[in-house]
Amino acid sequence: MIPLRDDQPRYSTPYVNYFLIALNVAVFFYELSVKAQSPRALNGLIYEFGMVPGHFSTSLAGPHAYLQPGAFLTILTSMFLHGGWLHIIGNMWVLWIFGDNIEDQLGHLTYLIFYLLCGIAAGVTHILLNAGSTMPTVGASGAIAGIMGAYFLLYPRAKVLTLVPLIIFFTFWWLPAWIVLGYWFLIQFFSGTLTRAAAMGHDTGGIAFWAHVGGFIAGIILIKIFPQRAGRYRYGYQ
Repeated sequence: MIPLRDDQPRYSTPYVNYFLIALNVAVFFYELSVKAQSPRALNGLIYEFGMVPGHFSTSLAGPHAYLQPGAFLTILTSMFLHGGWLHIIGNMWVLWIFGDNIEDQLGHLTYLIFYLLCGIAAGVTHILLNAGSTMPTVGASGAIAGIMGAYFLLYPRAKVLTLVPLIIFFTFWWLPAWIVLGYWFLIQFFSGTLTRAAAMGHDTGGIAFWAHVGGFIAGIILIKIFPQRAGRYRYGYQ
């Protein structure tokens, strides 16, 4: 199921959401410029600023364990890198659909902090479940999963126009948000379980399903903790 838009109204301009989308797009075009100069240079960029779980395992191993500041920073920098056109378009589209309502609920600065914390939680989840991996992970999907988790909790009855494939053709359905987002979460959870079982300790790439799971759960938890914008109410779908 591919979400296209929602019908949940917002009552303020989502400046931070616009900024996050613009920043991600700008960084992606920078990646393209680096790739045009040298594909090897792009690989170097990804390995330097992407999140590599093995770097954390190496830092924390042994009697003199320490965490390199650079390794921690990659949890943040990796959130603004993407692996291709489909990757960034998919992420930014979902952020566009759901992020504005969460910013509307939290306020601008609080929303930014919420977004970054969800991304960090997603990154830590991926690191813990892929310790020792030397494959760099990039993308905003962990933070966006947190946005989806918050939306799932705040606006479960909001309607989402969804593109649904039915064998040989596609159809459009207005579905409750709890179905669309709940289905997405279950897919991430079971895909992560199957992928982990199949890998059996091998260093494999692919989609960071557990980062999505960790981000989604973090969003549900943090939206309960974070203060809501004064005077804001969740109209219509409670």
